[in-house]
Amino acid sequence: MTELEAQANLNDDPKRLFVLDTNVLMHDPTSIFRFAEHDIYIPMVVLEELDNGKKGLSEVARNVRQVSRYFDTLMRTSDDNQIKNGIPIGNSPYLPPEERTNGHLFFQISEFKTNDLPNGLTTSKVDNTIVNIALGLQKIHTDLLVTLVSKDINLRIKAKILGVHAEDYFNDQVLDDLENLVTGQAELPENFWTEHDKDMQSWKEEGRTFYTIKGPLVNNWNPNQFIHINDGSEFNAIVREVKNEQATIELAKDYSASNNSVWGITARNREQSFALSLLMDPEIDFVTLQGTAGTGKTLLALAAALEQTIENKIYNEIIVTRVTIPVGEDIGFLPGTEEEKMNPWMGAFTDNLEVLSPAQSNDDWGRQATQDILDKWLKIRSLNFMRGRTFINKFVIIDEAQNLTPKQMKTLITRAGPGTKMICLGNVGQIDTPYLTESSSGITYVVDHFKNWPYGGHMKLQTGERSRLADFASENL
Repeated sequence: MTELEAQANLNDDPKRLFVLDTNVLMHDPTSIFRFAEHDIYIPMVVLEELDNGKKGLSEVARNVRQVSRYFDTLMRTSDDNQIKNGIPIGNSPYLPPEERTNGHLFFQISEFKTNDLPNGLTTSKVDNTIVNIALGLQKIHTDLLVTLVSKDINLRIKAKILGVHAEDYFNDQVLDDLENLVTGQAELPENFWTEHDKDMQSWKEEGRTFYTIKGPLVNNWNPNQFIHINDGSEFNAIVREVKNEQATIELAKDYSASNNSVWGITARNREQSFALSLLMDPEIDFVTLQGTAGTGKTLLALAAALEQTIENKIYNEIIVTRVTIPVGEDIGFLPGTEEEKMNPWMGAFTDNLEVLSPAQSNDDWGRQATQDILDKWLKIRSLNFMRGRTFINKFVIIDEAQNLTPKQMKTLITRAGPGTKMICLGNVGQIDTPYLTESSSGITYVVDHFKNWPYGGHMKLQTGERSRLADFASENL
């Protein structure tokens, strides 16, 4: 009996055998524990690619080193027979007892001497070698569905053409349908009050109006979600608490009124007013703003930051950061200090500061005022130096958050210390990071995971306010 046949005998039950591509392990080091009771197969060329990618300080290199540590721990807790015939993943110390399964981890320990690839595809290329291994495993595991898992679309296409079942790695996807992601607001039916006015109570506290409401729609609400009725009454409120089938709501402040302006600007639509309510609320520590280009995400966040930092003295500094992913060809290394290197990436904030400055941007005094604000109150920081930092009493803005992975997002948010407010801005329609999709983006991840947290808020901005040209391009191109 060959070693591969011995592996096949371990799989008499109707399980699936997943062959993992290198990019899956680089993307999510914990992926080897994400396939429930099914078996996993790691080709030797995958280990070679992991070895080539372990050096450096990048996120990918860190993930590779973590995968190697997982493999090493599983090896040390297994005997030679288990390594040869399949390492039980359920024995992993990284899995809590309730999540342990009976799946096995197999490493390639025999050469596939037959070449099942068509003429013209040589096994000297790693992708072709992985497909050839999957074809060979299909011959051995005739009772199993051998599945190649890869983040590489072209490899999946090639595998399917050659008769190998291939799938994307789905475990990192937050939602199957992005339409199910919360928007931060809900439109109430016109008969809302007739069904929810029973036992309703209202009161005022420090100039704010509150209501307690019971009814069938209450359980569908989330903390800090906005509700409104389009019946001409201009009723706009924010849900403060949902408990025991009863909700406490507060009338929302109208930031479209000139007397409620924030650093000289007012909201141009309902969603912007709701967003400013979240940004200006000191009780809300974490805010996410999603929206297409021109909806005002950056302008609103920066205006709220300046108002609360310079005018109200709630925060002592504004920290701005973003991932540096170029849209076109990379222009190479940039000279100067950390801030000087980051300045070209922060053009959106410079442009908005000119809008928010007290004088016209073409005026020398206005440009100097903008520069003074940048130098004294606003600090631009690179993501590369965030580990180990703690922000205390800071207003932190994370721009282009759709290009961050969930792990990077966690790294940034956990930097928040006492008195710090964090704002994430992003547009899932403009993802530039390889292997990230709308459903696996970091901003989608945090929006979904923070939706029930009483100190977090989210708003999806839908109406473009940049210009009629930008609005038309956004809708028609």
